[in-house]
Amino acid sequence: MRAHLAALVASAGGWLSFEDYMDAALYAPGLGYYSAGARKLGGDGDFVTAPEISALFGGCVARTCAEVLGAVGGEILEIGAGTGRLACDLLLRLESLGALPARYRILEVSADLKDRQRQALGARAPHLLGRVSWLDEPPSSPFRGVIVGNEVLDALPVTRFRRHAGGYEELGVVVVDGAFAWGARPADPGLAAECARRESAAGGWPDGYASELCRRLPAWTAAVTRALEAGAVLWFDYGLPRAQYYLPERDDGTLICHFRHRAHADPFSYPGLNDITAWVDFSALAEAGSHAGFEVAGFATQAFYLAGAGIESEMRAAGEAGPAAAARAAHEARRLMLPGEMGERFKAMAWCRGGVPPLGGFSLQDLRHSL
Repeated sequence: MRAHLAALVASAGGWLSFEDYMDAALYAPGLGYYSAGARKLGGDGDFVTAPEISALFGGCVARTCAEVLGAVGGEILEIGAGTGRLACDLLLRLESLGALPARYRILEVSADLKDRQRQALGARAPHLLGRVSWLDEPPSSPFRGVIVGNEVLDALPVTRFRRHAGGYEELGVVVVDGAFAWGARPADPGLAAECARRESAAGGWPDGYASELCRRLPAWTAAVTRALEAGAVLWFDYGLPRAQYYLPERDDGTLICHFRHRAHADPFSYPGLNDITAWVDFSALAEAGSHAGFEVAGFATQAFYLAGAGIESEMRAAGEAGPAAAARAAHEARRLMLPGEMGERFKAMAWCRGGVPPLGGFSLQDLRHSL
């Protein structure tokens, strides 16, 4: 991976945009973090997502899916299904609710993760495996239903920038004495305009302020949702509205890496073995939804989304297995909902079109005014 990245830097003239570096480090065929065979998620991986913590999360998302499917019919498309845990939880809970879709499709770029998803579904829901199919690219034929994206936006490659001498510069990657390092060049006009918008929303930045933005977000989200003619897109990820994301005191951005359950800020360590992410600008996501022809129908913290989507009912159902199961469900709910855990840092957003009624998951909190 290091040799591949160094070759990319050299072929780019000695300076490689961080967006291209991050793209290669995560997705280079056979080498990138999401393309190679090492385990990423869960206790023996590098980080844990909400579905890995508890089936309560999938149960709540299943209830929202059932609302949408009951209104418009159709199917479910999951973007980047990770270990397959959420797919299993959704299908099994929808089965118990009598709301199974005829088809459940997974858009997955990693051959390794596809295999793990098949294994998970075969082990936990073998009778439902016939409803599941995998896609290498977004569907082209129109369909109705639900698109679910859990922690996929944070893995989109980002552009790094810095406020400098009254203007902006782009931070890229250079090689110094055989090691990767940051290198700066003047921002192009498009990037400078995007930086100026964000600085204006934040009320000004000090010289040296650095952060990131995802220039791919509008085109990528439009591509993966274009075929949905009626239904909802449910996004779950960590992030903030723009005015909070780009506060002056957050002067080194939100770029974060994960290796063996340790978070750090060095994207140049362990390339290919090291997850690289950035928080989501939910204002940019809302703009992307509007431009793609959707109504931004809900925006809430994960805690309020889960409460509105029926986590208390999911906990009662889990507790029917006995006191130990009830205690375990309560512990898992705290991890999903407490502010110091995932409750406030993670957000839920719904894009809707084509006759979808108000969704219960967004009935207790409406943060759209903050976007």
